[in-house]
Amino acid sequence: MDTCNEQLPIHGDVLEAVLSHLPLIRLLPASRVSKSWNAAVSSALLVSNNTKPWLIIHTQNSRHPYPTTTHAYDPASNVWIQILHPPIHYVSTLRSSQSNLLYMLSQSKLSLSFDPLHLTWHHAAGPKVSRIDPVVAVVGGHVVVAGGAYDFEDDPLAVEVYDLRSQRWTKSDPMPESFNQSASSLWLSVASGDSHLFVMEKSSGVTHSFNPNNDTWSGPYDMRPDDRVFYSVIGFSDDKLVVIGMLGDAEDVDGIKLWEVNCESFEFEEIGEMPASLVENLKSQNLQISSIDVSMGGNMAYIYISSRPEEVIVCEFIDGGGCRWCSVVNTVANGWSVMDKLAFTCSKVGMEELQRATRSESRRFVVKR
Repeated sequence: MDTCNEQLPIHGDVLEAVLSHLPLIRLLPASRVSKSWNAAVSSALLVSNNTKPWLIIHTQNSRHPYPTTTHAYDPASNVWIQILHPPIHYVSTLRSSQSNLLYMLSQSKLSLSFDPLHLTWHHAAGPKVSRIDPVVAVVGGHVVVAGGAYDFEDDPLAVEVYDLRSQRWTKSDPMPESFNQSASSLWLSVASGDSHLFVMEKSSGVTHSFNPNNDTWSGPYDMRPDDRVFYSVIGFSDDKLVVIGMLGDAEDVDGIKLWEVNCESFEFEEIGEMPASLVENLKSQNLQISSIDVSMGGNMAYIYISSRPEEVIVCEFIDGGGCRWCSVVNTVANGWSVMDKLAFTCSKVGMEELQRATRSESRRFVVKR
């Protein structure tokens, strides 16, 4: 019998070595070949570096029925992926907060999703206070809705907390008076962990923390690591609070730096600085930067300008200190209209999330060329 043309099976260390070089999205079909291949995929992921937090961009069309499209950028493989999903029931304008929170808030309803690929949506009656642009964040098992009230409301600093377990709203102490002129998500940056919410005024760096478990505000804290910072945003990289500050002024940005914050002493340690060439890229044709936005998760920070989303600056925090930088062309911006709403999230996506999405949630992933 001629065996020259017979294909020898690939297995063991050889299979794992081959799989370790494939992008995460390409490993999904490989994991379904057999139980041994699924085990090999799991082993390959443990030794490879192809699982980094994704940037996920959600585009909500401005016309009825306000359809939403979703694209993701995988930094490990440097590919954009379209995520095809069932329609998202429209409640109001789609917004994002923290690293991976998506929400829609109207006077009668709150809808939110905070799992990595937004497979599950939670729905609740809206808060009692009518709001137009509040701070919204998930802190442990609570959803905090603060500020952003309409002018006719008695207390523009009103805070309400929704308990995800009991599914009930409670009224909390209002936001500190230092936020009286800036109590909306337009002027405030937020970062939350399991027990505390940090709220920072972008222009001044004044920061307070809120604990929904005992309904207390703490602060103020000065979150300007450098006197030259004129605008800053915050986020969590794993369990580390990070400040990203713009130096100089909008007409002449000297640089963009990142600091880690000690949440007990509120001391700062510089992490890195954006290369000057990438700062120039952000300036674009306007030759100025008045604000920046960030989506942060795991060891990745994605920095962009919401009004000019054609380019995203990627910052990867390196173990042991320092940053690795690159620039990514945002393919989602092709054909984008300023009337459409973009919501940016950042999530750790692994094989388990991909398998769950395609198995039970009718998601499909299409790699864009």
